Amino acid sequence: MAAAIGIIARQGLDAPTALIAKEAGVANGSLFNYFETKGDLFNQLYLELKSEVASAAIDDIDLASDLRQQTFHAWSRWMNWAVSYPEKRKALSQLSVSEEITDASRASAHQSLAGVVDLIARVCANGPLQDERMSFVIAVLESLAGTTMDFMIQYPDEAEQRCEAGFAMLWKALS
Repeated sequence: MAAAIGIIARQGLDAPTALIAKEAGVANGSLFNYFETKGDLFNQLYLELKSEVASAAIDDIDLASDLRQQTFHAWSRWMNWAVSYPEKRKALSQLSVSEEITDASRASAHQSLAGVVDLIARVCANGPLQDERMSFVIAVLESLAGTTMDFMIQYPDEAEQRCEAGFAMLWKALS
């Protein structure tokens, strides 16, 4: 999986499986002992990365704290995951828009993010986006997150300020 992350991040989803196998130090045919198809590899990798992001965001969250603190916890942990693992972030971004990712994998990934989605729904309950589809709210949140991550990575000396500024925009939009 680490080899696939690196290759996808550097060369995109069209990179040949032979390159992924070479990076992993296995024969190309051996890769298909683990994954029936390239699409299966992509789906498994997508699920692992989505699950990792969800865990990073909500692990150690203080459910006794107010919604703003809980949301900032999830936001800042997500941002820090992206900054810490730029190849994973890039691979996940590409996988997220891939037609290879099945509806079943997307539904499973959505389940792994249920805690985050629930938190966002609670924040939106009385805000300006309360009547919007949650899929729209999440898409806007992901766009803001992507921009924030880009600036945190591009300007590491300002990463904390960019994280806080991105959160301030998110909080105003949601609450």
